[in-house]
Amino acid sequence: MNLPTATLLQLPRLRQAVLSLLMAAATPWAVAQTPAQVNELAKSQTQPLLGTLKDLVSIESGSRDLEGLEKIATLIASRLQQMGMTVQTIPTQAPATHPQLKGAKLGSVVYATKKGKGQKKVLLIAHMDTVYLKGMVAKQPFRVDGNKAYGLAISDDKAGVAVILHTVKMLQDMGYDDYAELAVAINGDEEIGSAGSSALLVKLGGEYDAVMSYEGGGFEKDMVRLATSSIAIVEMKVTGKASHAGANPEAGRNAIYEMSHQMLKSRQFGDKSKGLHINWTVARGGDVRNVIPAAAEAIADVRSLTNQDMDIMESALRESIKEKLIPDTQVEIDFYRSRPAFVANDASRVMAQQAKAIYQEIGQTIQIAERATGGGTDAAFAGLKPKGGVLESFGLRGYGAHANTEEYIFIDSIAPRLYLSTRMVMDIGSGKVRW
Repeated sequence: MNLPTATLLQLPRLRQAVLSLLMAAATPWAVAQTPAQVNELAKSQTQPLLGTLKDLVSIESGSRDLEGLEKIATLIASRLQQMGMTVQTIPTQAPATHPQLKGAKLGSVVYATKKGKGQKKVLLIAHMDTVYLKGMVAKQPFRVDGNKAYGLAISDDKAGVAVILHTVKMLQDMGYDDYAELAVAINGDEEIGSAGSSALLVKLGGEYDAVMSYEGGGFEKDMVRLATSSIAIVEMKVTGKASHAGANPEAGRNAIYEMSHQMLKSRQFGDKSKGLHINWTVARGGDVRNVIPAAAEAIADVRSLTNQDMDIMESALRESIKEKLIPDTQVEIDFYRSRPAFVANDASRVMAQQAKAIYQEIGQTIQIAERATGGGTDAAFAGLKPKGGVLESFGLRGYGAHANTEEYIFIDSIAPRLYLSTRMVMDIGSGKVRW
């Protein structure tokens, strides 16, 4: 067959055009980078993300359940590897000085990276551990009822893990790599203060231009957070003197009485206007019914909006124990700072405004929470010595965190939250967002 000279000259370009069309047909989202296209892709991920949630929720992964944590870490690592990321599983251990964990082996961190050709490095963080005991999943298995999907830890924080996995998936489907590096860090000890992973999170926060943390994104209204609370653990130990409770109680020194006295004195310490408060949550004392107890101990949870106010609480407690109810008893306290407060910087505020603008692209509004509400998160560690900005609460809207009867997420928040997460990575990674 003879073809005109002009047609012969155009053959390479025709072949390239046909090849491009075939590639687009095979990966229909390969060039989908406009807001409308990203939104449509996010909507298409709703059912797949629910499937991911079912897989995650069905694996029990309590903070001290090392077997379950290894199982869920393997699943997460496999998913990230399938999406072209380089994955490490980093073991962790609590410090020997931790008042409760005392050097225990803890859940690993799944850390994945993928190089790109853009300007900024972006890190996505969440946690795979839960507060629930092994065997509880049978009482609340994954289920869907209307606009709600239920399951243990579905809101805190397996939804966050799922949103990260599907954000990476969307970027892969679009062929988007206009970032210097995309990274994911999923830890397994957040619910016990990130005792083993905190040093790594501080380090990563100093290496990445932006850190997006995927705790829950609100309840009735969508939000992102610029603040979370500081948390401390107080251990009080009281030493008294044993004696026969019936024949000679006066010879004893009742450690339970003294412990109770100290707890009641200090229960109102703090300042509600500053979000500084203490709650005694664990108390133990005595061994035998007819013996005046010679030892007692209690544990308190302390919360504060700032790291500096923790010093105020510690000083007040140490001063208070000098005054005793029972003579000849000894009272000691150990004040352990478990988690710092997340205090936003200027870069974090720029990120929050960008999130607000991105939500407006799809006709939705998002609140920016500037004050902590009592919870502490890993955004605090990432934001302790940050290279750039840190922003919290990119997870799904939901309810019932730490509740063993009714924890759920709102299904209609999946597509908007995936849109927000993906567009934030695109805008920050490409250098569009500057601070």
